[in-house]
Amino acid sequence: MDHKTTLARHVNASPDKVWAVISDIPGSAATLSGVDSVQMLSEGGYGEGTRWKETRTMMGRAETVEMWVSQAEPPSAARAGTTTVKALQGGADYTTRFILAERDGGTDLTLTFGAEVVKPTLLSKVMMALFGRIGMSMTRKMLARDLSEIAAKAESL
Repeated sequence: MDHKTTLARHVNASPDKVWAVISDIPGSAATLSGVDSVQMLSEGGYGEGTRWKETRTMMGRAETVEMWVSQAEPPSAARAGTTTVKALQGGADYTTRFILAERDGGTDLTLTFGAEVVKPTLLSKVMMALFGRIGMSMTRKMLARDLSEIAAKAESL
């Protein structure tokens, strides 16, 4: 049982600037209006293994989720940049993947988000059938706002 959505946006900033915004986990609460707070759990710069707790408020309820970078390849002249962030929460495996590709002096930024129930039960299957579409619609709106705010920050650098 898998739910997935993809959003894309052209950003009028270089892939390096977009990467700087995406990889600034400690500063994400200042950049993204949907993020209430971030607590770093690992030291050092952004890369595979970087861990943090992120608190967001959705539907009036604050949720804190532990997240980690499972893959990170900064953009270069030879290739697009990609990074994948994972989280496990409430029996679901969440994956967020960013792809940054240079185009026309800016960056095509693509975000793919997926949620998969790890061990689906009959109840979880029924709940996903009833509420999965509503939840993904809300998630899609939140992610679209995140992309817009990432673009605005990168364009201001």
